[in-house]
Amino acid sequence: MGLVDAVVKSVGQSGQISLGKEYAGRQVLVETPTKGVWIIRTATIVPDEVWLHEDETKKKLKSALAWATKNPPKSSDPDRLPLKRINGAKQDKSSARSKQSRVSKKLD
Repeated sequence: MGLVDAVVKSVGQSGQISLGKEYAGRQVLVETPTKGVWIIRTATIVPDEVWLHEDETKKKLKSALAWATKNPPKSSDPDRLPLKRINGAKQDKSSARSKQSRVSKKLD
């Protein structure tokens, strides 16, 4: 593997090297195979949420996105929504609204 292009760069006082505007905002992988030798390559870094890239999860996400595309959101009246049962007991509308307002206040 021969060098295609070699450029002399200076390391600034803060320890930074400018690679040029063409790499601005990109992530790079810096390897140090031996002392004084750096191999710098552009990279796509996969975050800790690697499970999102597993085949089964990708399939489910693709299906969910397709469903969301075919079923756009509709306006609704919260007072007409069915009440959810909590611990087997039906929740009354006043406590449901109270809980909803508490959640809304936390989001503000």
